[in-house]
Amino acid sequence: MKYYDLNNDKYLFEKENKELKFLYNNVFGRLVLKLITLKFIVKMYAKYQNSKLSKHKIKKFIRKNNINMDEYINEDYKSFNDFFMRKIKPEKRKLEDGFISCCDAKLSVYKIDDNLSLKIKNSIYTIDELIGEDSSEFKNGYVLVYRLGVTDYHHYIYPFGGKVVSSKYIEGKLHTVQPIALKKYKVFSENSREVTFIESPLYGKVAIIEVGAMMIGRIVNEKVNTFKKGDEKGHFEFGGSTIIYLFENKININKKILEMTNNDIEVIVKMGQNIE
Repeated sequence: MKYYDLNNDKYLFEKENKELKFLYNNVFGRLVLKLITLKFIVKMYAKYQNSKLSKHKIKKFIRKNNINMDEYINEDYKSFNDFFMRKIKPEKRKLEDGFISCCDAKLSVYKIDDNLSLKIKNSIYTIDELIGEDSSEFKNGYVLVYRLGVTDYHHYIYPFGGKVVSSKYIEGKLHTVQPIALKKYKVFSENSREVTFIESPLYGKVAIIEVGAMMIGRIVNEKVNTFKKGDEKGHFEFGGSTIIYLFENKININKKILEMTNNDIEVIVKMGQNIE
């Protein structure tokens, strides 16, 4: 896979995940996929990830994924999930001026058309499908898709100030959010997700969708009525995940990000980084 690093103005490459290729492109693999995404299997795996028995996986995971632990607050992790939810040192993610990224992720930005639909990879999504209700305010607006991998920092913030209008949880599946699944399933409208509607003095009505992912992908959001730029909105427990922002046509996006999305290349961004 080819990505563009916005901060360092260069391309990066990532090897294809062989395990996911087996699960999504192999007949027997798809049978295994159905089994491991059963609710009782997911619950059992979640218990394991939260137990002391999973602690031995931490060092191997750090080595395999070349994670720089100097960026994170030093703690005695009680389980693998405890490690996965690790906190970053505040000075490692500074808030820049203007419109910023809400998290560490690979970002794509899409224009919403007159029919309130958009194409992500091979799938056509309607805004109704994403948020579970009609919302014509987003016609001709933008959709920002932040895709977090398992090695990314899994806490996320509010990139601007405002107030919460309402929120709801939508039950669903737990597919991986890797590109291999996005090309086969309508992951963002089929997976479990939490939708928050907010009002911003700068950007009007905004919908934020946190999407759970394979195996656990539990979404934990802070319960607040108002918030300011940089306040933590929440975090994901184990599993790669996705955050989607729906905007009215009131934002400016870095032209390089739009260019990369048009060429089907995701852009690597960091929490607090300006993306205008």
